[in-house]
Amino acid sequence: MRQAVGKSVGPAGPTRFLCLLAVLAAVGLLPWFSGRDPALTVLRARSAEQEATPEALAAIREDLGLGAGPLSLLGRWASGLLRGDLGTSWVSGTEVLPSVVSGLQVSLGLMGAAFAVAVLLACALVAPVLVRGRGTAGAFAAMLAAVPEFLLATVALLVCGVWLGLLPTSGWAGPAYLVLPAVALGVPAGGLLGRLVADALPAVLDERWVELWRGAGVGRARVAAAALRRVLPPLVPQFGMAAVGLTGSAVAVETVFAVPGIGRTALGAAKSQDLPLLQGSVLALLALGLVAGALAALVRRRLLGPALRDAGLTLPAARPFRTRPALPLTLAVLLGVTIGWGLLRDPYAVDTTARLLPPSWAHPLGTDGLGRDVLARLGHGAATTVGTAAAVCALSLLAALALGFLPRVAEGASDIANALPPVIAGILVAAAAGPGTRGAALAVALISWPPLAAHAAALVQEVRASTFLTAQRAIGASPWWILTRHVLPSVAAPVTRHAVLRLPGIALALASLGFLGLGAQPPTPEWGLLLDESRAYVERAPWAALAPAVALALLAGLAVSGSAATRGRTRRNGSARAGRPRTDDKDRPRHPKAPAGGRDGDDETLAGAPHA
Repeated sequence: MRQAVGKSVGPAGPTRFLCLLAVLAAVGLLPWFSGRDPALTVLRARSAEQEATPEALAAIREDLGLGAGPLSLLGRWASGLLRGDLGTSWVSGTEVLPSVVSGLQVSLGLMGAAFAVAVLLACALVAPVLVRGRGTAGAFAAMLAAVPEFLLATVALLVCGVWLGLLPTSGWAGPAYLVLPAVALGVPAGGLLGRLVADALPAVLDERWVELWRGAGVGRARVAAAALRRVLPPLVPQFGMAAVGLTGSAVAVETVFAVPGIGRTALGAAKSQDLPLLQGSVLALLALGLVAGALAALVRRRLLGPALRDAGLTLPAARPFRTRPALPLTLAVLLGVTIGWGLLRDPYAVDTTARLLPPSWAHPLGTDGLGRDVLARLGHGAATTVGTAAAVCALSLLAALALGFLPRVAEGASDIANALPPVIAGILVAAAAGPGTRGAALAVALISWPPLAAHAAALVQEVRASTFLTAQRAIGASPWWILTRHVLPSVAAPVTRHAVLRLPGIALALASLGFLGLGAQPPTPEWGLLLDESRAYVERAPWAALAPAVALALLAGLAVSGSAATRGRTRRNGSARAGRPRTDDKDRPRHPKAPAGGRDGDDETLAGAPHA
């Protein structure tokens, strides 16, 4: 047993440690990765009017110790970190640690309230399944899980705060200010958790032990409690990833509602180039993600108990919802027609006399603050958003196919990548290379490969263990022949389908970075940037915000419904070809780090979510 455990661990531990050191080193060396003179950045932050003379820059370098070079600065930062000293802000000159602690307290309060909302919503989605003993949470829960938090926050601000005036829309001055941000964060997380549990419950309730308990007169409540205990352990890792998603999503939600949390602090530090404050904030966000993953692993071990801990409890195959192809087809046609109509118009034509016009025949979706046609910018923004997402998707696919043959090495790197939501990676990349489309694409690519790599690794293991390949080896087939003619074709096709299904989610992640000012820059017509630009005049011209918001919602719906429709068709085709000497069922292997019970490679609930 010990040998098996040691073999399963492999080099994942050292890889995890090295990747963590690499992230910490990147954070510590941000002043040099940025390619800009740190002394000039400090001078501009302290006094924008002061002339950048060689004497002034030399004085700043002497004051901050920048002349010793990057390695010396990294060593000083690391030693200060061990003493609990995060340095001094370049902008305000105050200690960084109190600002980080203050922002962290606010963010933890917000995330706690959001988690409570998520649990309540998950209970509401799971309760009907427990009562009926069948069914799933269905498309409604999947749609909730796919809605981006920054989009839901914008809609909540517009409807509840602006139109209805029910709740405050900015600040942090009491419980009322907590409601809208907590709902915006908690609803997608609750949809995800509810769907995971509700999809797995029917298969568990059909197990033999449930029938025996009911025959013995055990009460319905006790059976339900035992079924939940049976369901939860394999799903806890997904709960941990949802908590990590809350960490990254809090950046956008705190920005929308002007909440002084650690996410908004990190974003403000990145935009002002206050690198010491940025280092402390990113370190706090990374620690939150790692702690969430560790707590998830601890909870799983406690739920399993000593008798089941080493057995790796798994769930029977879930019965996820299916949808008719007409739904994704309708959404695709609606998006296609809108985008095509917008591509026929000029997205950059400025007409100051036509500012903030409501929808009309001349401007079907109205105009923005500069008099530009919203429909035109929406159509051309699709090319920017989806085209960049396709490039990121292709890079992630290539990385996944390569790392699928090194699962033990990739596992440690996957843990660190999963602890970095796209927003945090985007902040780091923007601080180093500046905001832009390429930087946003790099940030999303750095953290989007783990699900695909896990899928590829599971398929490689399955194919290599097949009797068909054993026969090929027996007749003298070379390893290169087996790899190129059997293993790669069997792995590449389902992983490619998985990557295509993740395309909308990657597009939404890019949109979230554009919304935060970390992606495409004006005047590029990118969907997230359109939503951000419209916030300044959302009360006067809500259509400018609703147009990209509805487009993003349709994209999320297309991701979920398309995944369900494709999965149903794949299963039917796989059943028809069950006798072939190839692994047709590879379209749905379970990820090594994901629970059983239907969390398949091509059935990603997070296919349309930016925190995927």
